[in-house]
Amino acid sequence: MPYHAQNCLTALQAKEYAQQLAFAPIAFQAARSMLELNLLAELDKAGDKGLSAADLAEKTNLSEYAVKVVLDMGLSCHIVTFQAPQYRLAKVGYFLLHDDMTKVNMAFTNDVCYRAMSHLTTSLQESRPAGLQELGNWPTIYEGLSVLPEPARRSWFEFDHYYSDKAFPELLRLVFAQPPRHLIDIGANTGRWTAQCCNFDEHVHVTMVDLPQQLALAVQNMAEQGFSERVTAHPANLLEAGHQLPDDGDVWWMSQFLDCFSPIQILNILRSVHAAMPDDALVYILELFWDCQKFSAASYSLNATSLYFTCLANGNSRFYRSTEMLELAVEAGFVLVEQIDEIGVGHTLLKLRKA
Repeated sequence: MPYHAQNCLTALQAKEYAQQLAFAPIAFQAARSMLELNLLAELDKAGDKGLSAADLAEKTNLSEYAVKVVLDMGLSCHIVTFQAPQYRLAKVGYFLLHDDMTKVNMAFTNDVCYRAMSHLTTSLQESRPAGLQELGNWPTIYEGLSVLPEPARRSWFEFDHYYSDKAFPELLRLVFAQPPRHLIDIGANTGRWTAQCCNFDEHVHVTMVDLPQQLALAVQNMAEQGFSERVTAHPANLLEAGHQLPDDGDVWWMSQFLDCFSPIQILNILRSVHAAMPDDALVYILELFWDCQKFSAASYSLNATSLYFTCLANGNSRFYRSTEMLELAVEAGFVLVEQIDEIGVGHTLLKLRKA
């Protein structure tokens, strides 16, 4: 995209931006404090009238010093404005306070990633999730998802579900345009997509494929929702040699799954799917590709999240370019039937069949 190919900042603009990066962790924590201490909420209630530091101190049970020092940083971050003696909520502050995507992203960054990112250099050098030690002792985060400490567990699942849930309505219409008889959900996670399919079509049968410890939670969720008779659990570690996949299924589904693996691992997984699936079956890959985003902020968010994969998830995966994924699919023996971009919050759906 054009904004990735340009170096259009002036020297002064570049130096200003460099200072913003230098103090970015402090700015992030200041924004969190303004939210947690209800300073932004009080300014929101005050509207255009605004509030003085003394008024805010009284309403939030803080000292005037505390109010001024953090809100003055808010001025530099465009979170608030100031016209003596009143502070007012600015547009950035409004979105910090009210925008669901911003809330989910900030919680994920703070609760899951923040401390871990101090280990990023080690992760890059050693190709392992060195930052994961901040949350638990597992080889990758996937073995520990069901037992992550709070609030990291809650924030991880809210982050994951926010982006997938926004895409579900359109995806169900696309996948069930020709209703599948048997859908293979590879990387089923908590079974969220499986449940959506069972709710959408009362005749579909779904086989969930995932790590045993992850499937335990998914099976429990299916039982609670009354889908046990139509859902089968198939435990498998697709990175282990000799793993077995189901040999049936007219639709094979992988949602935000392949981004959890390195390119060679993706290739091997796709080859396994190719070998197991019937010749007339379809494969759907749902991913967030940074090169398919309409807005630069979306690409920024995805590239930042890729470093979560580096530092916390497994040390060797990321959000890919769409062209990289398609090259791997072709090498595994597939051809592209259709590519649909801008589903939900920036998802792309790849529809594939055997070459």
